[in-house]
Amino acid sequence: MILLTGGAGYIGSHTAAELMERGRDVIIADDFSNSSPRVIDRLERICGRRPAVFEADVSDHSAMEELFRREKIEAVIHFAGYKAVGESVQKPVQYYKNNLGCTLNLLELMAEHGVKSIIFSSSATVYGPEAIPPYTEDMRTGPCANPYGWSKLMSEEIIRGAATARPEMSAMLLRYFNPIGAHPSGLIGEDPSGIPNNLMPYITKVAVGKLERLNVFGDDYPTPDGTGVRDYIHVCDLAAGHAAALDWCETHTGADMVNLGTGRGYTVLEVVRAFEKASGIPIPYVIAPRRDGDIPVLLADTKKAERVLGWTAKHGIEDMCADSWRWQKCNPEGYATEY
Repeated sequence: MILLTGGAGYIGSHTAAELMERGRDVIIADDFSNSSPRVIDRLERICGRRPAVFEADVSDHSAMEELFRREKIEAVIHFAGYKAVGESVQKPVQYYKNNLGCTLNLLELMAEHGVKSIIFSSSATVYGPEAIPPYTEDMRTGPCANPYGWSKLMSEEIIRGAATARPEMSAMLLRYFNPIGAHPSGLIGEDPSGIPNNLMPYITKVAVGKLERLNVFGDDYPTPDGTGVRDYIHVCDLAAGHAAALDWCETHTGADMVNLGTGRGYTVLEVVRAFEKASGIPIPYVIAPRRDGDIPVLLADTKKAERVLGWTAKHGIEDMCADSWRWQKCNPEGYATEY
């Protein structure tokens, strides 16, 4: 049984679908504070079988102890955590307490119950300001631009330390770049609460009339059109990267880290134009001040992922936009949309 903490969330649910379609048995641990229980029904429709579910806060030791005692956990894929860069600047203590607490709790329980493998949902925000894109895994990490990034980097260090102390342990730290897109079925996708913090769900909510216009945060960066450049990766490619990491953990020990991106960067306005082309809907936008914690360019070097995991991204920006639009068009109220 593969444990997916935060497995009902955006990336977790797509990874659950990927693993189940490959014949893996998964159990999702989630408190549904930033996700919907309806994800489970949608996964059953996609995969023809239902994932096991354990409703709990992953930082709650006694609750998670019950899960580890009850189930035969082979490996952990750790998604659970707060994830909004801007919010982390406003609420640093909550981010450290939650994100580090979840990681520490899991590692303690893994050691107590003899679970040897963990795949961690890390982030490209761990790279320091001296790193020059495209980022390679051997570049210096930190100092991070925001508490969210620090919480990811600290978790990486904690996991590496745990792997050193337990020589039988395997740990793969996956440094995500910018996931967008949705499952091609249109049944699962990104459904943030309130005003979206990320670009694509904001665009799609403008497209369906839920929001009046897109706010583009900054147009004075040193980029081709002044807007921030990001390496956008299809969430299904990201899910496949986790499956490859799971295979790696089954044949390796120690800790390693890998970028998951495409190696191709797009500005905010290039993504807007690509979405307009995929959907046929104009996206009005206004230029807003830069956000605290944002940096001009995030771009991955992906050679190590191909070498170590045998993984490369398959989808381009056209697929990312088309699948994002299909999800939002079919689910204008997100998971509250009735099927």
